[in-house]
Amino acid sequence: MTQDLLQALALQSQEPAHRRRGRELAAALLRAAGATLDRLAQRLALVEARPMREPVLEFHAEAGAPEGALYVDGHLVGRLEGVQRL
Repeated sequence: MTQDLLQALALQSQEPAHRRRGRELAAALLRAAGATLDRLAQRLALVEARPMREPVLEFHAEAGAPEGALYVDGHLVGRLEGVQRL
């Protein structure tokens, strides 16, 4: 062993037990968090991204529909007041 390693081990053995336990607990928590993030990243890598497509625009001005309703991908985004047709 090198001199630096021996000195580090000697200093560590002089460290109070509660600090050593705290450091060991923190290290264990960080290892567990890292393993969890690694599993999540592997799972996300398996999910295929949906292909990008153009938004679908709809305009409704017929009887029974809200006058001048403007939809994007099936969601109402606004109304065009006074507009009967596009």
